[in-house]
Amino acid sequence: MALARKKIGLLVETSLGSGREILKGIARYARYSGEWQLFHAAGGLSEMIPDWLENWDGDGIIARIQSDEVSRKLKELEIPVIDVLGVCENRFPLVHVDDEAIAKLAALHFSERNFRHFAFYGIAGENWSIRRAEGFRNACETGESFSILEMPRRSDTTDTNSFQRLQEWVRDLPKPVGIMVCSDQKGLELLEACLSEEIPVPEQVAVIGVDNDAALCEIADPPLTSIRGGHFIVGHEAAAMMDRLLQGLPPGPTPLRVPPIEVVERESSGSVAIDDPTVAKGLKFIREHLAESINNDSISRAAGISRTLFQKRFREALGTSIREHILARRIERATSLIEQTDIPLAEVAYRSGFRHQEYLGQIIKKATGNTPGELRKAAQNDGGPKGS
Repeated sequence: MALARKKIGLLVETSLGSGREILKGIARYARYSGEWQLFHAAGGLSEMIPDWLENWDGDGIIARIQSDEVSRKLKELEIPVIDVLGVCENRFPLVHVDDEAIAKLAALHFSERNFRHFAFYGIAGENWSIRRAEGFRNACETGESFSILEMPRRSDTTDTNSFQRLQEWVRDLPKPVGIMVCSDQKGLELLEACLSEEIPVPEQVAVIGVDNDAALCEIADPPLTSIRGGHFIVGHEAAAMMDRLLQGLPPGPTPLRVPPIEVVERESSGSVAIDDPTVAKGLKFIREHLAESINNDSISRAAGISRTLFQKRFREALGTSIREHILARRIERATSLIEQTDIPLAEVAYRSGFRHQEYLGQIIKKATGNTPGELRKAAQNDGGPKGS
């Protein structure tokens, strides 16, 4: 006689990439255990008490617990519960990304690009955001300046007073500055503030988010660099912890902190710190017109100085020629599109400023040792486009 399958409820939102990755990790563990039946409550973090939970006779819950109300409700069930958020601390066994390690990785990303001024934009009162802010501050202690702005969770670009405060904050920061945002959602708000203030990103403000929510990162202007926090592993480890509890065993180390995977670099941080605002203006023009036929004359006009003077200041600031810089940025964009998307290679060539697909192939082969097709195949074999 087969054993009854364990019923596991999942209160994990699908509206964010981090939640979806956690669910993937749980599903992977459950698939190989063969003894679980999963019940998922769709919704966001603010609506996590489904109706079916009232009279549910399940065996365990894995949840992103956002509020005391949800915490109390889950406590009343008197079944094993694993928290994968950590807002309501010390209530249940916890598996969560390592916020301090994430912050250190962001600081390293900026320091490698010669930034000396740093800032953090986070959510007021959220302990995970506070941990990231403190970790980032500590990792940037050798910098020349550090600033923090924390806003209520519900502030966004439709909240006029909050957005004006964000605009003023980013406007007054010393430049160039590397800003870590607590999550990709806040990254979009910050980039919108920079755009409204006409502050070049990444030349004067470089931005890095957390979670690598591909949809959010790609619609950002410019696309948002973000840290893959290891949420798939969080889900897998939470499921393993639940399995131990169901067997009457101790949960193991808790809280269990999962280290970040990597920085997925996009255009919001794709530049070294530029002290010369005129060169920064020229770099912004290059980035925005990379797919077009641009030359030293058009770039220097956009920067507002003569071609000869701009060329001189450009080389002093970056240690390379304008032509070499443009080619490097086009290769970077093409490689990113090849590895992180499925768009046709002819379209990749067009978006990257190369004349045609054959020329793109020659350049990529020379730069990487691989053809565009080989790069795409390797990325797919490594688990698909990053952030998927």
